[in-house]
Amino acid sequence: MSQTASALGRCPDCGASIPAGRLLIAYERADGTAVYADCPGCRDVVHPA
Repeated sequence: MSQTASALGRCPDCGASIPAGRLLIAYERADGTAVYADCPGCRDVVHPA
């Protein structure tokens, strides 16, 4: 997943850019960090790509 200081990534459903302020939860898994965010485009909770 490509991340910058201002964006978490893109919504896998609608393709909208998800700003870091939309982060809902982030947690560590054995294979890396998982994040979930509120998409400003489709208003769903998504795992940004």
